[in-house]
Amino acid sequence: MEKEKQKTLQERSITRGDVLRKARAKAKAIQNDNSLSEIIEHDEFYTRYEDVEKEVENYKDFFENKVVFCNCDDPYIAEDEAKSSAFALYFYKNFKKLKLKKLICTHFSGGGDLFKQGKSGIIYTNDGTKWEYEKPPNYTGSFDDAISIKILNDEADIVCTNPPFSRAIEYWKLLIDSGKKFLIISNFRNVVTTAYIKYFKNKQVWSGINRVDFYVDAKGIKKEAPGHWYTNFPIKKHNSTIKLVPLKDISEKDKKIDDKGILNINRCNIPNDYEKPIAVSVYPMLQRVLDFGFEIIQEKRYEPYVNGKEQGHRVLIQKV
Repeated sequence: MEKEKQKTLQERSITRGDVLRKARAKAKAIQNDNSLSEIIEHDEFYTRYEDVEKEVENYKDFFENKVVFCNCDDPYIAEDEAKSSAFALYFYKNFKKLKLKKLICTHFSGGGDLFKQGKSGIIYTNDGTKWEYEKPPNYTGSFDDAISIKILNDEADIVCTNPPFSRAIEYWKLLIDSGKKFLIISNFRNVVTTAYIKYFKNKQVWSGINRVDFYVDAKGIKKEAPGHWYTNFPIKKHNSTIKLVPLKDISEKDKKIDDKGILNINRCNIPNDYEKPIAVSVYPMLQRVLDFGFEIIQEKRYEPYVNGKEQGHRVLIQKV
C-alpha cells in the first residue's frame, strides 16, 4: 500500500487532466447540491467579516434599540479575534454605532466543535459593555433547541447569521414562521428550489444585495461556495441588473421556447411585452425580478427541456 502511495500519477496511468476533471466534477456536484453537506462535513466554513460588514451596512437604520440574535454563532473572543464569529465580532464592534439594545449568540455543540470551545450549548449575551454566558443543563445550542426557540420568540428582534447549509430547510421554516426580521446567508440556488420557492412567492423573503462566494476554513484558508444574502428587510439601495425590454430585443441565445411551449429566459433582460408564463433561472430571481411587476405562479421548481435536453432548474413567473 505504501509503495502504491509513492507511485507517481504517470506510473498509475493517471494524468493531471484526470485529476483536474475529477476536481471539477466534484466542485460541480457540490455547487449543485443544496445542502453542501460534503464540504461542510470535512471543512468548518466561516463567514468573512468583510462580507458581514458589506451587507449589514445597508440596513443599519433598522437596528436601533433592537436585540440581535445570532443563533448559529459563537461570541467575540477578545484574546483572539481570528477565532470569533464574524457576526458576533461585527455587532460587538458596532454595538454603539448601530445603537443596539442587546446581542445574543448561541454556541452549537453538534457536528464540528465550532471554534473548539467544548461540546455543550452556551448562550452568550452582550449589552454593550461585556460578554456574559450561561450553560443551561442539557442545552445543545442548536437553533431548534427549545431554549434557542424561546430566545427567538421571546427576546430577539433581528436574526443575523449563516445557518448550516445542510439544515437550511429546517432553519428557514423555523425562522420565517417566527415572524422576526432577519438577514441570513444561504445557498444561492434556494431561489429555484421547491422547498423555498413558496417563501419568495408569498413575499416572506427576498434576496439581499450581495452574493457571498468565499468563506474561510478553520485554518483561515479561503474557500469557495455559492452563497447569497436573504432578508425580509425593505431594501433602499436597489442595484438590480434587471432590464425590461421588448421580447424582440432579447438575443436568441438568451431566450428559448422549451418542449412545453414555455419561454425560457437565461439572463436578466426580461420581456416587458410578454403576457404568458416565463421560466427564469437563478440570476433574475437573485436580481429581484419580482419587484418589476412579476409574480411566481408555481411553487414547485420548473424543469424545462428543449429538444429533450434539460435546461436547468427554473422558476415560473408571469407579468402581473
